[in-house]
Amino acid sequence: MDHIITDAAQIRQFVLTERARCVSEREWIHRLAGYGYAVRNTGTTQVVASLLHDREICAL
Repeated sequence: MDHIITDAAQIRQFVLTERARCVSEREWIHRLAGYGYAVRNTGTTQVVASLLHDREICAL
């Protein structure tokens, strides 16, 4: 990845594309962490969060 994505819609699409490439949820979580993102469960939904800034970015 040669540029920083700042738009929430682009981040959401990136995260979902990465999920499609992974065999398991564990692999997906590990790959996202390498890019500086985390998936958090908030009750009934999952949200993408920034590991660097410790804030939620968008819902999945």
